[in-house]
Amino acid sequence: MFNAITHSQIYVLDQDEALDFYVGKLGLEVNADVDMGFMRWLTVSVPGHPDRQVLLEKPGPPALSEETAEQVRELVTKGAMGAALILTTDDCRKTYETLLARGVEFTDEPTERPYGIDCGLRDPFGNNLRFTQLKV
Repeated sequence: MFNAITHSQIYVLDQDEALDFYVGKLGLEVNADVDMGFMRWLTVSVPGHPDRQVLLEKPGPPALSEETAEQVRELVTKGAMGAALILTTDDCRKTYETLLARGVEFTDEPTERPYGIDCGLRDPFGNNLRFTQLKV
């Protein structure tokens, strides 16, 4: 039936600040930045991999009522939305050092795991992100 996942979504509280973080600090690239009138369609992906995009979505209408959007904003800020995004890297420790120097807030330093070396960070809004150097 299905043959790919093309888009996933992360709630962000400010899309310009999200661009600065996801593109400026993490090094992802913009795929789409479109004013649709009722919302801004803003997607990023790993450079060279536009087939898997992440929608940086601001909670609110038309998808959510203002009351629900406020509840989502509170959950995002608390870091209660679960793992928003998991990325892979060829060198977890080097990536950690690079991002640390760029001012990224980490929740876990690189740690040996059964599947590889893994660490955790937060985006400026409270979303939990991870990146992993998989065992070969």
